Amino acid sequence: MEDDGGESSSFVVGIIENRAKEVGLAAFDLRSASLHLSQYIETSSSYQNTKTLLHFYDPIVIIIPPNKLASNSTAGVTELVDRFYGSVKQVMLARGCFDDTKGAILIKNLAAKEPSALGLDTYYKQYYLCLAAAAATLKWTEAEKGVVVTNHSLSVTFNGSFDHMNIDSTSIQNLEIIEPFHSTLLGTSNKKRSLFHMLKTTKTIGGSRLLRANLLQPLKDIETINARLDCLDELMSNEQLFFGLCQILRKFPKETDRVLCHFCFKAKKVTAEALAVDRAKKSQVLVSSVILLKTALDALPLLSKVLKDVKSSLLSNIYKSVCENEKYDLIRKRIGEVIDEDVLHARVPFVACTQQCFAVKAGIDGLLDISRRAFCETSEAIHNLANNYREDFKLPNLKLTYKNRQGFHFVIPQKNIQGKLPSKFIQVVKHGNNIRCSSLELASLNARNKSAAAECYTRTEVCLEELMDDIRENVSVLTLLAEVLCLLDMIVNSFAHMISTKPVDRYTRPEFTENGPLAIDSGRHPILESIHNDFVANNIFLTEASNMAIVMGPNMSGKSTYLQQVCLIVILAQVGCYVPARFSTVRVVDRMFTRMGAVDNLESNSSTFMTEMKETAFIMQNVSQRSLIVMDELGRATSSSDGFAIAWSCCEHLLSLKTKTDSFHQPSKEHIVVIDPRISLP
Repeated sequence: MEDDGGESSSFVVGIIENRAKEVGLAAFDLRSASLHLSQYIETSSSYQNTKTLLHFYDPIVIIIPPNKLASNSTAGVTELVDRFYGSVKQVMLARGCFDDTKGAILIKNLAAKEPSALGLDTYYKQYYLCLAAAAATLKWTEAEKGVVVTNHSLSVTFNGSFDHMNIDSTSIQNLEIIEPFHSTLLGTSNKKRSLFHMLKTTKTIGGSRLLRANLLQPLKDIETINARLDCLDELMSNEQLFFGLCQILRKFPKETDRVLCHFCFKAKKVTAEALAVDRAKKSQVLVSSVILLKTALDALPLLSKVLKDVKSSLLSNIYKSVCENEKYDLIRKRIGEVIDEDVLHARVPFVACTQQCFAVKAGIDGLLDISRRAFCETSEAIHNLANNYREDFKLPNLKLTYKNRQGFHFVIPQKNIQGKLPSKFIQVVKHGNNIRCSSLELASLNARNKSAAAECYTRTEVCLEELMDDIRENVSVLTLLAEVLCLLDMIVNSFAHMISTKPVDRYTRPEFTENGPLAIDSGRHPILESIHNDFVANNIFLTEASNMAIVMGPNMSGKSTYLQQVCLIVILAQVGCYVPARFSTVRVVDRMFTRMGAVDNLESNSSTFMTEMKETAFIMQNVSQRSLIVMDELGRATSSSDGFAIAWSCCEHLLSLKTKTDSFHQPSKEHIVVIDPRISLP
């Protein structure tokens, strides 16, 4: 449905809140036709949990109920959206649209999985707010986009954010996970990159989006993490497998994940007049999606050949669930009955246009064959016109180029033009060392060519109606294929590629324990070590007996870098990647908190000290038994004595949490705290 083809977000998010500060959120991905539901109780007045999720989804539209008739206790989310997301399109729907009963029915009908697998009955009783948000989100999407979501086609996940490590939006900025604070390092010409930019060597858009999602919400399940690490072990020890997967993944189209939404949505049947403007464009997108799917399925046997003898559980499961699945062969054969065998997905505009016009086999539709003939005649006439202009005006270097919006136009090197350009050429635009132009004859032929192509798209869509219905019956296996390709792209082209470009043994596999220590031997900052050759490695060792480290030192000694390094190594480990250390053992972290920097916040009328205290209070209120807490220069924004008292009391409070845990006769689990108070001790 969305055909931007870029990496920008495509999430539509619906949010609703009740009087108990319980928030329900539904995030609908228009690109991959997936619905993510979350419901939680806001523990802070600043709505940090909601801000974290909105930062994660980066929505293009936010749907909220009106707050005119709402009490102050249910208007917090609306105020949050108005204050921090003013640039995002906001849609207010009547509260009647936020209907949890309708939401439960919709998900029961639209989810690709069986209702029992989703635990719908339990979720309906406990998480009614996210179902209400889902009802409003789906209602707006169908009305705005003019489509109907087909039954049993959506990938629905419940409460997904709580299955992963929670990193609040402030920590994401402090740790430079997605964007760096400064584009260049002070005093150097080197470009500073974020962790995401360092790992972003993926070949597909879906792989890049999956990498971003994993960095913002790392895994908590040790079994899943170890499965990824086992896969990396096999890739690093088997060069033939690694390079084979790299080559095969390039044969899959870059936009494979996007094609799914065209099979999950079906256009509403409206009058021909209403569709007159966008009909050809929508038909072209649909035809392009079928060609893209055919190209992906044609490359599947090559992937099967490479994965045939793999040993790791992750790759073997991919081989069994995808490569040995007969449904893909059935879909490929069904597509082969209608689509020409030689048609492939192309990125060059005119080649792609020609492939789309000739996608369906000849003889299936007479009107389509007539439209193709007209398209070929006008295309040939345009090329003959260009040849005539080269001879008549003595412009041997005149080029004929094609763009989707403009159609055909001429490009002439400026150095080949003697004097003025002939008056025959119109719409003259200088572009670099070239001149772009057209002519009345070319404009006339362009219009006829576009009309013939549009008719080809429309007739092709008619021929593909039965094929589309057959494909929609197997949307779940196509969703699986897209997810597998994105996962392989992330592991092979990002993680394994990054490790292979480093010297041997610079990146090692982390070990995970249930209640063990956090131990890192010769750890390095993953971003800065690629910029500075003389980076000094550092160690850390934290256990239940010694669960707090206080780091002190002079200015420019690398304290903040050390703090960032610990957090980034933990994130890389829980994503399922090797880490820059000689040895590391990690205990799974469920929440990560950071308090770094000293800046004020004029928007919320907060001084530097107030901002610092708000962030510290949020940490103290939300800390859990498996949290990793990093505080840099706590108490800097006030006097030395007050800052020391604040730092001391925070340490006492965090240390006392373990005592409280012991009093409940539960296994004691340490809090990992690194504090850097730049104050003089009394």
